Amino acid sequence: MRLSVVIPAYEEAEAIGPTLREVVAALREHELDYEVVVVDDASRDGTADVVARIAAEDEGVRCIRSPYPNGFGYAVRAGLEAFSGDVVAIVMADGSDDPNDLVLYFRVLEAGYDCAFGSRFMPGASVVGYPRFKLLLNRAVNAGIRTLFQHGYNDTTNAFKAYRREVIEQIGPFLSPHFNLTVELPLKAITRGFSYAIVPTSWTNRAAGVSKLQLNEMGSRYLFIVLYVFLEYHLSRGDYRRADPSSPERPVTLAAPGHAAEHEGPVRGRLGRRRAHS
Repeated sequence: MRLSVVIPAYEEAEAIGPTLREVVAALREHELDYEVVVVDDASRDGTADVVARIAAEDEGVRCIRSPYPNGFGYAVRAGLEAFSGDVVAIVMADGSDDPNDLVLYFRVLEAGYDCAFGSRFMPGASVVGYPRFKLLLNRAVNAGIRTLFQHGYNDTTNAFKAYRREVIEQIGPFLSPHFNLTVELPLKAITRGFSYAIVPTSWTNRAAGVSKLQLNEMGSRYLFIVLYVFLEYHLSRGDYRRADPSSPERPVTLAAPGHAAEHEGPVRGRLGRRRAHS
């Protein structure tokens, strides 16, 4: 099973080099078949040049330029159209996601789950340097989403997730041009009947560059996507659900590589059935 890693990057010349090298090192250490697709989102700071130098040393790394207008969601969508693996993970260019958690995601999907969702706010997870105001807002938004969808997941807005190819193919077309794609992908996967495991992940605030998330511009966009998926689920009479929503139980150990398991699976869920630990 081949893992594709999609990394959207806008003005990330300072951060993308270390991020790429750490991701590749983790995948090589665990001998995974991989490709890393960096999507240059019209950067003007030399981001593509940094990636090109690394790609010259590693045939598993490539850089593409997004054909869409500037926007995080558009860049991710470009990567999801270009990846070649059996499974795909979305990773932030700023180095905030722990590359070892990519291996954990891969093991979850290898065990038979359709999606691997990380939570930075469950036993075994860690968060370093999260700005207090953004943290409080994050917890409030995720609590609202969890209450609305009853899916037992407390970190829906986190972009760092992984999916089987067939999930990506069946939850499109995508609407979100910006960071609201981070909620569109998992909520569509959940409401359309795909299985998922929730695992503890680690997050560390960026050491270089500047965050591109503009909170004052994203509130209404997040709300639109949340309500869109909620209404699709309740009003479409199952038109968009996968043909065979059932899959066998496959126990999975939920722990990062090299760490003891906090708890053992299966941890999976569907709308209205709260079976995840968080």
